[in-house]
Amino acid sequence: MSKQHESVFGREVFENLNLERDSLIVDGTLGDGGHTELLLKNTTNVRVLGIDRDMRAIERAEKRLASFRSRITLVHGNFSDIKTILKKANLMNVDGLILDLGVSSPQLDSPNRGFSFMRNGPLDMRMDSSQKITAADLLVELSDEELVSIIKEYGEERFSKRIVRAIRQAQTKSSIKTTVQLSNIVSTAVHSPGKYKIHPATRTFQALRIAVNGELEHIKKALVDSVDMLQESARIIVISFHSLEDRIVKNFFKNEEKDCVCPPKFPICSCGKKQRLKIITRKPIIPTAEELTRNSRSSSAKLRVGERVYV
Repeated sequence: MSKQHESVFGREVFENLNLERDSLIVDGTLGDGGHTELLLKNTTNVRVLGIDRDMRAIERAEKRLASFRSRITLVHGNFSDIKTILKKANLMNVDGLILDLGVSSPQLDSPNRGFSFMRNGPLDMRMDSSQKITAADLLVELSDEELVSIIKEYGEERFSKRIVRAIRQAQTKSSIKTTVQLSNIVSTAVHSPGKYKIHPATRTFQALRIAVNGELEHIKKALVDSVDMLQESARIIVISFHSLEDRIVKNFFKNEEKDCVCPPKFPICSCGKKQRLKIITRKPIIPTAEELTRNSRSSSAKLRVGERVYV
């Protein structure tokens, strides 16, 4: 039997939720159910609505959480559709929300999912396998300019133009259909063995994965809609794994903590904006030495917490 995936920041997530009352917690990125299992094991008054766009994750979590069946509702869907999902489940007044962003270890460790440049498999990268467009499709369908922009912006890759030129040159000989093919093309194009602290293909793979799954757009929508659903003093906890995600969360929290955002020269407020969140973590929580030892993939993780306020 394979070892179950251990979620990052398990203790920190549990400690930062307000669980004093009977609570409905939304685990918007259920994965293998690690955070949800921790909540259910250590409480008797918590119910969880778990959402994941990966049907295989739902199936794994369902088995893992079988003993808590009466306290969970599992939904195959996207956390950016939280309002619709809650309405269909006849659940409102959320007491806490967890978003553990990015790709999960089971996805990375499955060669046939195509997320990892370390394992040969089809160049797929779809979190929801019912979705049509794959990473291989993007390499064919996007223009040079679009592909450069994606790799530069989503991967924060300074060699994006060089990488795209290498991709196009390779495509004149054969289709790029596997992870190892793309990894080798990118590594050769970068021409800097030993200079990268990370594998040369890391940023390109990250960029394509974000583009395939529309991750940043879904995060923005999920954050806005989730705050609408939170009760007074409910907490929203977001775990991010790269700077693009963390920047979105940080800026969203800062903006939601403000009242009026009118230009200073305006004599009276015309925007009508009211504070919706109080920031609990002025600086993000980062992994402890113990967590890093237990889970090396947590090295880039950051956890931010906001609390719903009504003014």
